[in-house]
Amino acid sequence: MIIKILANGEQREAEVWPGASLLFLLREKLGLVGSKNACEQGECGSCSVWLDGELVCSCLVLAAQADGREVRTVEGLSSSEGLHPVQEAFLETGAVQCGFCTPGLIVAVADLLERDPKPAEGVIREALAGNLCRCTGYAKIIDAVNVAAKRMNK
Repeated sequence: MIIKILANGEQREAEVWPGASLLFLLREKLGLVGSKNACEQGECGSCSVWLDGELVCSCLVLAAQADGREVRTVEGLSSSEGLHPVQEAFLETGAVQCGFCTPGLIVAVADLLERDPKPAEGVIREALAGNLCRCTGYAKIIDAVNVAAKRMNK
């Protein structure tokens, strides 16, 4: 089946089998490899993207469900001017270790800061509860959220 989506502001289409996930469509058919394929069960958050503005695990969404809709991935955060403030903050605070969880965390943090520009630590931890990281211990990730929030609220 042919799936047409607006991916990061660009009309894209690809042919996939009816049971293909949105994650498969993004990575294997459209070359948007920022979202990672880890658990395939919606448990780790590594494949987080926005679907019509709502944060979803792309491994749990059928590509057919995204047909005709808008998808925004981690690749859609940066611009020709440079990295998104959340991406910059992750680099500066050392919140990036092996990097496998990083795209999903960055998307989740950007989503959080769009909804709550000055989140308390408890709110941050709750918003990131669906994202697993085995390297950082989360302290530097919390630091990155706070750095990005300050920069985005200037």
